[in-house]
Amino acid sequence: MMRRMINRVLMSFVLFLSVQSLILAGPKKDAPQAEPAKPPVTILVAAAASLEYSYVQELIPLFQQKYPWITVEGTYDSSGKLQTQIEQGLAADVFMSAATRQMNALADKDLVSKASILPLLENKIVLIKPAGTSTAVTGFLNAAQAAVIALGDPASVPAGQYAKEAFTSLGNWAAVEAKASFGTNVTEVLNWVGEGSAEVGVVYATDAATTGKVEIIAEAPAGSLAAKVIYPVGILAASAHPEEAKLFVDFLASDEGIAVFQKYGFSPNK
Repeated sequence: MMRRMINRVLMSFVLFLSVQSLILAGPKKDAPQAEPAKPPVTILVAAAASLEYSYVQELIPLFQQKYPWITVEGTYDSSGKLQTQIEQGLAADVFMSAATRQMNALADKDLVSKASILPLLENKIVLIKPAGTSTAVTGFLNAAQAAVIALGDPASVPAGQYAKEAFTSLGNWAAVEAKASFGTNVTEVLNWVGEGSAEVGVVYATDAATTGKVEIIAEAPAGSLAAKVIYPVGILAASAHPEEAKLFVDFLASDEGIAVFQKYGFSPNK
């Protein structure tokens, strides 16, 4: 009899402990759910030809590692041509120009969101020659001594516009223009000089740094340009993917993005 009572007491105590454990544990919680996969998105970036190396080789791959659901496609040409294409309906999401002129023109037409524009980078224009060759040209002042001078077309190529401005301020634009062969973008000018088709040419310092086929003769003289060579970036007002476009612009402006640009010879605009 005593043993039976002891067993009942023990069973009651065990039951009590079990109930208390359930009360303290509370209702069973579901395991945390994994965040649903984001739907894939593709954005198109229209960028100046002088940005192609840094974009293709490093910036876009780095960005896509951080945001694997976003695919970035690029189209690269003179900023003036890209401006015209955007005005004609190019379905781009981000525009990065080699000059403020083209960006401001698109913003004035409400084709680029003014609030999104960042004057991100600074570049330099330089006079170059084919590597290993000799020339009587020693700088912008006597550039007209060259037989052929390769320049971007000032009508649409910012590097050509800057070159014309520099030569005009130095008083020798007419003489230079008489010797000029005009390219459709700065990459074409770089290639002409690198191949020896032109004795000298004017490109961005960042372009000259991409190849061993050319050598820099000189930078544009101080004061020959009214303002710095600025590369602004902005989001198109009609972008189908403005959130993803902003992620890309923010990445370009991040410390990581700026470090890549500096590697390719650009300077952050301060």
